[in-house]
Amino acid sequence: MKIEFASSEQSTLGLEWELALVDPVTGDLISKAPEVISLAMARRPELGNDDEHPFIKRELLENTVELVTGVNRTVPEAIADMGRCLSELREVTDELGIELYCQGSHPFSGPRMQPVSDKARYSKLIDRTQWWGQQMLIYGVHVHVGLDSVAKALPVVNGLSSYLPHFQALTASSPYWNGEDTGYASQRALMFQQLPTAGLPWQFSEWSEFEDYAEDMFHTGIVDQLNEIRWDIRPVPNLGTVEMRVCDGLTTLREIGAVMALTQCLVHEMSRLIDDGGTIEPMQPWFVKENKWRAARYGLEAIIILDTEGNEKLVTDHLREDVLPRLRPIARELGCLDELEDVLQIIERGAGYQRQRRVAESSSGDLTAVVLDGIARLRSNELPPA
Repeated sequence: MKIEFASSEQSTLGLEWELALVDPVTGDLISKAPEVISLAMARRPELGNDDEHPFIKRELLENTVELVTGVNRTVPEAIADMGRCLSELREVTDELGIELYCQGSHPFSGPRMQPVSDKARYSKLIDRTQWWGQQMLIYGVHVHVGLDSVAKALPVVNGLSSYLPHFQALTASSPYWNGEDTGYASQRALMFQQLPTAGLPWQFSEWSEFEDYAEDMFHTGIVDQLNEIRWDIRPVPNLGTVEMRVCDGLTTLREIGAVMALTQCLVHEMSRLIDDGGTIEPMQPWFVKENKWRAARYGLEAIIILDTEGNEKLVTDHLREDVLPRLRPIARELGCLDELEDVLQIIERGAGYQRQRRVAESSSGDLTAVVLDGIARLRSNELPPA
């Protein structure tokens, strides 16, 4: 099975942002994505009846919409693009009296109570996966970075796997599930990997190995489309990108900018290493798996495995002392230094799971307050106060 990898300009960017539709008073989820998208389509008379909205998309559940940017060269451009998408969505949701919310999960809504979107692929997913598929009340942020050669795709996926706990810890924002504190920073990470083709990527070294894997998936009926391979980090052949998918949902564009900058800089660094004849040595899969669990459990307090020798360090110390200093020259070159520095702001002010627990504690355990805080922060689009 031959899979063509599209031609992309190196280190260009695309962004996907999953947003929950919620009641502005109670914080409950509202299953009105069809109405939202229908009204958004009606505001664009140039679109035909068979067209899709250019950047407001349906998702698995009817309480969710996804915003998708175009291709951008810099992080500031991508964030501005997403800001325009959000503004157009806001015009519709404000008219309908709906608020927007994004964290890794909704803190108190029952997963199995949520209507599934009327789409064949979603119905098939739920029918196949049953109880686990019915638990997918989760929200994420996906960052695409362009690669100028298919030869870079799998080495970059393998290289990014070593940084998976960094992204997991920075974005962890799903401590609550169905009204209960799970004790984890990211419950979403552990729920999503229960789907058959989700979770950590396989470590392939050659593109032909990925093609053989995909052929097996199609032949045995595990997937019908390549995008049903839902790895935490994956190549996207039709776009010519590598996609970072491990991140929990983020509430503000500023936080998203920090994650985008970190992703773009790492991919650019790896691409340059390959261009210079270097190689990327992936960590043992069992170390990668352990790191994911540690970051999901402990968030910014996770002690992670750094290399094939098993050296360890607190994830925040590794970011401060090793990763960010090394990437700053690349960030200057790519025009995202300010956004990269916001990684430190997330560390200092706290990730989403920490903020949610603080809000819940200050409101005597009222999880509605957690949702209302998230609503307000998404509207303000700033990092939380220190």
